[in-house]
Order: sequence, then structure tokens, then C-alpha cells
Amino acid sequence: MRSAYLHHETPTKPSSEVIIDLEARPSNWEVAPGRTVAAWTYNGQVPGPTIEAEVGDTVVVRLTNSLDEPTTIHWHGIRLPAAMDGTQVVQPLVQPGEMFEYRFTVPDAGTFWYHSHHNETVQMERGLYGALVVRDAGEVKVDRERLLMLDDMKLRRNGDFAKFGSWIEEHTGREGDVRLVNGKSEPTLDVAAGQVERWRVINASSARYVLLSIGGQEFFIVGTGGGLIEERVPVREVLLVPGDRADIVVGPFVEGAELFVNAMPYNRHTGKPKVERFATVRVGARRESVAVIPDRMRSIEPLAAPDATPNRVVTMSERLSLRRGTDFMINGEMHHNDKPVMVGELQIWDVVNASHMDHPFHLHGFFFQVLNVNGVAPAYRAWQDTVNVPPKGRVRIAWMPDDRPGFWMYHCHILEHHAGGMMANFAVVRPGEELMANGMTAHSWHA
Repeated sequence: MRSAYLHHETPTKPSSEVIIDLEARPSNWEVAPGRTVAAWTYNGQVPGPTIEAEVGDTVVVRLTNSLDEPTTIHWHGIRLPAAMDGTQVVQPLVQPGEMFEYRFTVPDAGTFWYHSHHNETVQMERGLYGALVVRDAGEVKVDRERLLMLDDMKLRRNGDFAKFGSWIEEHTGREGDVRLVNGKSEPTLDVAAGQVERWRVINASSARYVLLSIGGQEFFIVGTGGGLIEERVPVREVLLVPGDRADIVVGPFVEGAELFVNAMPYNRHTGKPKVERFATVRVGARRESVAVIPDRMRSIEPLAAPDATPNRVVTMSERLSLRRGTDFMINGEMHHNDKPVMVGELQIWDVVNASHMDHPFHLHGFFFQVLNVNGVAPAYRAWQDTVNVPPKGRVRIAWMPDDRPGFWMYHCHILEHHAGGMMANFAVVRPGEELMANGMTAHSWHA
């Protein structure tokens, strides 16, 4: 057994167990020196403990709920058994004072995360999230690696969380006025001049789109939500929608430089975008670099051609509601129950955004490839579980349901939209089990 708290540990055997105890409990969260917030945390910290594992390890997480309301944990991006996915259709809510054990094998290297999947608009905003990093032998060699979990929160003048659930927030999603990196407000990151770092960046915010910039300098995308991509891609900005991740390689920087890690203006059609700072990079004395970033990191075989014919259309839309302000829907229905899919049968889905604002689409438990966005193929091939769907836009994805039958979910990862109905359940079934799946009903819920 290896401790989940140890970082950069060399495994002593090909696979083993990573065991961690997580307690969801109220704690004081220091977001800046002298500034604390009454938060809900895992083990008294925000983000929760970073869980690290090697490909093939079994992760065992024993969750104890010391909150005064039920909770669960979703393992965002992990290809695990349906029973471990953390939604209410596959497990009972963990009631106050109860314990639940999650157990699953991690088959893929990459940057993943975990978070509450009940009453998320409150529980995640108050701090119930953390990172899960899975490594293998094919990692890129850098001088230093950092994990950066981006978040924001909305506070009142007295320092408490602002009241949840205004009509505007339910419609557009909550964007806070305090921007956080690893639970700290606008921290300073000390970087050695001349060195190259890998940043694993996770957008854990409720609704904020982060068009990430590092002082306008060039950096490389080397990975997405599903792990490394085929070749590094030079950029000066990368868009991270809620729930998404990007692995980037930054540096070398010039000694004495000061750079700002900013969210650049991105118009998701919910207000006036502006430049907002997340952190400052302070470049210190020069050190020699031993980094090696290969031109080609892996091969990703295409699942389908960009113009492949879809076998399902998923339409995200909204309508005015006198009772709620806005109803958010999938295929014209709040909390939709979609048709089952067959193990081994290639899925080509058109995800359509019929609304006036961007929506981040997230598929539980499976990776997909983006074939095209509004008919245009993406700049590079990648495995993903979250993708932005622009207003009045269409994203065609391809994915293969492997032999992990059970109920799964997809939804908009703006938490208020998910809670407001923009989600669906569906079953993955083995051949011959279609009738049984069609006779079952995954009950609707708001988590």
C-alpha cells in the first residue's frame, strides 16, 4: 500500500493500492493571510488532499460524512465502474455520520479531480473538491511540476459566502469576485529562471470560463482531460471551461521577470468579459534545465472521420419559467432519461446548443474525441470528457462504450444549469440486455 499523500513516489511494484480516508467536514478556510471563510472541506483543507496513483493502481477512498447534509463524490474523468461514479442513481447518498467506500482501478494517466455530486452549487462552492493525478512511465520530463486548481467564490462584506440561488445566478451560473489558485487568493508562484515546468491546470469553478494567459508568453499544451496529446501545441492562451483540465509546459522565463496568470476576456454571452488575475509568477535566480519534451508523446487512433454520420442528437436548450425563472433542458426535457447505448457500438453524437450562451458538456465515465465544431475539425486530436458547445453551435463527438454496463450521466458543467435540469441519465448495456434497460427508469434528481 502507498500513501495517497506522498508526491513523486516511485512505486515498488507494477500496481498496488492507494488508500485514503476523506472526511467531509466544516472547517475554517484561510484564503489569504488573516482572511478566513467558514467552508466545507475534505480533511480540513481546500482543495482536498491530492490523490496520486500509478496506472493500474486500485484507489480506495473511505468517505466519512461529518456535514449536516448528505453528500457523494464523483471522480471526474476516471473510467471506473458505474457503481463508483458517485451519482445518486448508482449509490445511496452518504448521510450525516455515515461512511462509504469507493474502490476502483485507474486505467489512464492524466489529470483528474473529485468533487461533491450532491447539492453541488453549495457544496462545491464551499470547498468540496480535490485533485487526482495518475502517472505512468511515459511522462514528459520537466524541472518541476505544479498542480493548479482554479476556482472562484462569491463573498459578502462580512466574509461569509453570499446567499445562494439568485435568479441571475441560476440563469448564468455563479461567478465569484475572489479568484483562487489551490484555495488561495491570487498567490505568487516562484519559478526559477531557465527552467521548464509542467502545470496541471483544473478549472473547478461553478461557471467561470478561464481563457488562460501567462503574461502573453507562449507555452505548450501537452495534455487534455484524457491525458497526453500526440504532439505539443504552441499557444499563448488556452480555454478552460468549468470541469475541464489542461496540462501545459511553461518556461523558460527570464530572471527577474514578473508575469500575471490571467483569465483573458472571453464572451460566453452572460455579461461583459474582462481581464481577471489568478496569480503572479515571480522569476528568481537561474537554474540549469534538464527538461525533455519530445516532439511526439503518444499516438491516438481516430475513432471516426470528422464528417461521420451521428447516431444520436443531444440538444441543450432553455426556456423561461414563471416558477424558476429558467428551465434548462436536454432534448426538450428537464432531467432527461436518454436511450441506452450498446457495449462495443461506436457512438457518434451531435451535441447541439440551441441556447444563447455557452455550455460545457461533460460525459461521465468515458472519453470522447471531438470530430468537429460547427463543421470544422479541431486543431489536434485528444481524449476528452468535457467540451465547450458555443451558442447556436454543434459539436460532433465520437466515443466507444466499453464493457462497463450500468447507468451513466451527461450534463452541462455549469453547476446551476445542471441543477436546473440540463442533464440526462442513460444506460450502457451488453448485447441482449436492451429490453431490460428499456424497462428500467433512472429516476431524475438534481445532483
